[in-house]
Amino acid sequence: MPENAEIVENVRHGESAGTAENVLVVKGLRRTFGAVRAVDDVSFALPPGGSLGIVGESGSGKTTTARIVVGLERADEGEVLVRGRSRTVRGRGRAHRLARAREVQMVFQDPLLSLDPRTSVEAALRETLRLHFPDRDHTGRIRELLDQVGLGTHAAQALPRQLSGGQRQRVAIARALAVEPAVLVLDEAVAALDVSVQAQILNLLADIREQTSIGYLFITHDLGVVRCVTDEVVVMRHGAVVEAGATAEVLAAPRHPYTRLLLDSVPRPGWDPERIAAARRAL
Repeated sequence: MPENAEIVENVRHGESAGTAENVLVVKGLRRTFGAVRAVDDVSFALPPGGSLGIVGESGSGKTTTARIVVGLERADEGEVLVRGRSRTVRGRGRAHRLARAREVQMVFQDPLLSLDPRTSVEAALRETLRLHFPDRDHTGRIRELLDQVGLGTHAAQALPRQLSGGQRQRVAIARALAVEPAVLVLDEAVAALDVSVQAQILNLLADIREQTSIGYLFITHDLGVVRCVTDEVVVMRHGAVVEAGATAEVLAAPRHPYTRLLLDSVPRPGWDPERIAAARRAL
């Protein structure tokens, strides 16, 4: 039995604290593409206000897992529950689709691709609010959202191309928060930003988490991001969970050789890329 089997089993039954106590529960997800098993029996749980990171190299299955949680991909097997309600069976009708979309929102790596280049910040937020909350005060809510992400009303009339990368990501976060989701999935959301801007966005996300009960699901290859902003971490390789647990514990004393390899792969004084390459081939 793998040395991390006990940890992974605990995650597989991560709802042991009760699904009602978790804002998100993922159970036994599987997804194949032809002969490739992209997601293989993945399970984890996220409490309200919690922050969980899914880490792994390209091809590990982390992004496919996130897309299943959001609803952009269908699982072959398994179940996703948000606030105790299953997202596996899709209901019909516009109201159901909108309610489902409000449960989980996603922030992508490149906000320029997810923002309409012809639409101002204010118009994008207003359209989102009109769609989901037609009877609310949209002008007041837009002001609140812009303040919440540190932009202010001066950015309201700007088009995406007139904003910096960090500002565009703040707009993407504001648009996701506009529908008041239970879970925010951040797929490499700071990977394309300069280091100083990364820190600003991560600090912003930490502040938002303190103010709300939203749960974060971070999809990243960057262990520095995981260390800074997550409480729990799931390590994936070849579609499967190989290690999971409290972030501080996993990063301080990894039990699986793949987790140790990820940590050893971070460049630092005395770093030996040839040794890392040899270790990778041996896995």
